[in-house]
Amino acid sequence: MAYIDQIIMFCAGLWMTAAGFGYVQTNTQVPWLAQLTRHFRWMGPLLIVIAVVLVLASPTV
Repeated sequence: MAYIDQIIMFCAGLWMTAAGFGYVQTNTQVPWLAQLTRHFRWMGPLLIVIAVVLVLASPTV
């Protein structure tokens, strides 16, 4: 229960990575959303790395 924030961050990172590389469809008709989705290619893995680092750095309960 103590790692719920990191689990949410990890899952969001997986979704962002999948959306950035086109495995999950997003509405690309809107120009600003299409540009934002391209940034998900690096934002998703970064979020996953941050979540893993926070899990490793958190004290065990």
